[in-house]
Amino acid sequence: MSEFLLKNADTVLTMDDDRRELSGVDIRLRDGVITEIGTDLETSGATLSARGCVVTPGLVNTHHHLYQSLTRAVPGGQDALLFGWLQTLYPIWSRFGPEEMFVSAQTGLAELALSGCTLSSDHLYLYPNGSRLDDTIAAAREIGLRFHPTRGSMSIGESDGGLPPDSLVEREASILEDCIRVVDAFHDPSEGAMVRVGIAPCSPFSVSRELMRDAALLARDKKVMLHTHLAENDEDIRYSQEKFGCRPGQYAEDLGWTGPDVWHAHCVKLDDREIRLFAGSSTGVAHCPCSNCRLGSGIAPVRSMRDAGVKVGLGVDGSASNDAGNLVLEARQSMLLQRVAYGADAMSAREALEIATRGGADVLNRPDCGRLAVGNRADIALWDVSGVESAGSWDPAALLLAGPTRVKHLFVEGRQVVNDGQITTIDLPKVIERQNRLARKLQS
Repeated sequence: MSEFLLKNADTVLTMDDDRRELSGVDIRLRDGVITEIGTDLETSGATLSARGCVVTPGLVNTHHHLYQSLTRAVPGGQDALLFGWLQTLYPIWSRFGPEEMFVSAQTGLAELALSGCTLSSDHLYLYPNGSRLDDTIAAAREIGLRFHPTRGSMSIGESDGGLPPDSLVEREASILEDCIRVVDAFHDPSEGAMVRVGIAPCSPFSVSRELMRDAALLARDKKVMLHTHLAENDEDIRYSQEKFGCRPGQYAEDLGWTGPDVWHAHCVKLDDREIRLFAGSSTGVAHCPCSNCRLGSGIAPVRSMRDAGVKVGLGVDGSASNDAGNLVLEARQSMLLQRVAYGADAMSAREALEIATRGGADVLNRPDCGRLAVGNRADIALWDVSGVESAGSWDPAALLLAGPTRVKHLFVEGRQVVNDGQITTIDLPKVIERQNRLARKLQS
């Protein structure tokens, strides 16, 4: 039995069902679970002082492309819209192999951990030169983050009117076969699972209608979740209307891509009918504000989604379109964009933090995560509010207004992954050196 006690936290933002905010309390962790929250607790295990800290649930990242951390700030793609940006990057990504996938995932997950993230999804939809989803799962196991990778795919290449080069697309039969393989090999449906696997054709403009439908049928048979990009920008909407004769939301509904086991990335251009459709079907949305800004896609109607009852989480998206992987900054950006669009009272700091924690966990169907309550997983972030970032703050619990953007301590399943701002599970400087070496090789 392993036990850990977090002692004397200044403030605990529980994000539990009552949204309690507690002061001067202790949190006991045992065998990966929160077993007690109270005062003057004792332990036979290790103790860590949480004095001077705001404690939150670990943040949840609902959309990422970890492989892209090797292609940040690529010239030619820095100022392009989505489709042009993709066409710039595809030839570079086609030179990746298993090592690039593994190292880029290590780098991206370490960056997420340092920003307070304990659970991350990943959307890997290209597999050049022998790459497999297995490469990123191995990286997550080394870092120690809870992981929800998705087996993405592309099947329509340039010769068939698609965006990706033909070298990056796969046969649809092979795609479905490998989806079955990775689900059978890695998916853990149990409470507290460290790895769950989803099925995720890249987008309606990179796979066929048949693959979208077959993927949905397979996911339901395997009882795993479905994920794709949807309604990301005006180009996306035009493509859907020209090719399918309907808006993206209608296309998704027609092919079985709505429901509590589905979440879509971006959804910047959802209209009122699509928002009602997603709310009524419990379909989730991964909101990626920084990437949407970087690519000029627009401001997603998160306020309208939330008011209608749509499940919304946050995603940093790929590090080639963000170009960072800091989830707490993503939460702040989400808050600021909704205020720009709808007014200063459109979203509070606490609501944005709720979207980044409990909201993301709900999108990924993980009620065991995203809140600090007895019986929930011990995924916990400790933020030091005694430093210069919070100096003079009257409300340190308003973390996204005045607070650190890097976590002091981070626990995943009760295991300390970050200690005093340093990753404990890997030699990060060596990973960074290896990452930069691979990036230089790609550039040359």
